[in-house]
Amino acid sequence: AAGGLLFLIFLLTYLVTVLGNTLIVTLIIVDYRLQSPMYFFLNNFSFSEILTTTSAVPKMLSGFLLERKSISFDGCSAQSYFYFLSGCTEFTLFAVMSFDLCEAIYSPLQNPLIMTSSLCICLVILSWVGGFLLIPPSTILKAGLPYCGPNMIDQFFCDSAPLLHLACADLHVIELLDFLSSLVLLISSLSLTMVSHMYTIFTILIMSLGQSQHKAFATCASQFTVVSVGYGISIFVHPSQKSSLHLNKILFTLSSVITPFLNPFIFSLQNEIMKDALKDTLAKKKGKISEQTLFPTSQTTHMQT
Repeated sequence: AAGGLLFLIFLLTYLVTVLGNTLIVTLIIVDYRLQSPMYFFLNNFSFSEILTTTSAVPKMLSGFLLERKSISFDGCSAQSYFYFLSGCTEFTLFAVMSFDLCEAIYSPLQNPLIMTSSLCICLVILSWVGGFLLIPPSTILKAGLPYCGPNMIDQFFCDSAPLLHLACADLHVIELLDFLSSLVLLISSLSLTMVSHMYTIFTILIMSLGQSQHKAFATCASQFTVVSVGYGISIFVHPSQKSSLHLNKILFTLSSVITPFLNPFIFSLQNEIMKDALKDTLAKKKGKISEQTLFPTSQTTHMQT
């Protein structure tokens, strides 16, 4: 009974997460008001959120219903790879989005000249390629380890720490590699993100009071909330400490289920342009349905003689 209830809760959360982020991606593609660097980066961020939750949640859902919870070694490696790939991409996008927001508020007239289409595309490609290059070395080393003894991990997906504790080998090199790669990613992206946000807040504070300042604060607050949650969870994750496995389970549940679920609401409900785009899209869809109902397409039947 408990497993069935958890299955329904996490299934509903997963569906809302995927639909919410897919809606953001669709609106940004089809609405002309959302054709700007900020929404282009948000588009990629929403896609990475879909990848994050999809790499972990479906397998977790099957575990609630099946008495025997199992996954192949190749499936485990693929799940771990795509989860951490999307995580690396998101941290890089945090820095990129923060820099773009800083530029847009500090010099709104110069921002289109600085954040050109080619530069935005390059930054997004760099965000994804960085993950593709950072994750494989550790994944390949883990795949080559000798695993013996118990083959069970205390985690709902193939996290690095519980997987390493099943290996019968010296883990110092892999643990050091995991630590250094995580440290470089977090420090570099967090430094740029924090500097950009501090400069943005300072710029907003010296603005004259008015609607522009309120709008800038709202945009900055929603982005800062998502960034704070993302970095806050990652800072407390311990990739190799066995005593922290239960804490890691809670943190990874937050990062793969709760955070992707909340982010569409944070970005869409705090963004007036996004809400207007959604209302207009729904109104157009409703208008088309009403028009088809009032004026159905005439059908002509041709009879052969």
